[in-house]
Amino acid sequence: MSDVAGIYARESAYLDRYVQVGIAQGRVISVSFPESPDEGAEDDHDLLDRIGAYFDGVEESFEDVQVALTVPTDQRKVLEAVREIPYGQDSSVAQLARMTPGLDDESDDDIRAVREALTENPAPLLIPDHRVRDGPGATPPAVVDKLRSVEGI
Repeated sequence: MSDVAGIYARESAYLDRYVQVGIAQGRVISVSFPESPDEGAEDDHDLLDRIGAYFDGVEESFEDVQVALTVPTDQRKVLEAVREIPYGQDSSVAQLARMTPGLDDESDDDIRAVREALTENPAPLLIPDHRVRDGPGATPPAVVDKLRSVEGI
């Protein structure tokens, strides 16, 4: 991925909205799906090409894309576990708690921590919270349905 920092956005006919990524020091710091892009956002970035191919049905995990996770350690562990859910599969919040080191799916506090981490996800799609079927996420609901459809979930 290019090390050029900035805001990049491209319209997606499939989503009927834009995909916008923020990049700093070669790492993704944000992904969003606005109705219109930030002023000054550029549309030429290889990650946007890959996202477009994903919408066209190319199986893509984005596991090689570095995401800057400036969230508390427990949330980072949960979000790293979300990245382990394979393309075309989904998981429950309880399964995600079991996948996360140090968390217990029997603990209400740990389940709450998983849900909070999903809500605070800075990079939906790259951290595929749409693959967690019974949890909240940072991905807008209409986008979740489309991402799940792309992956056949």
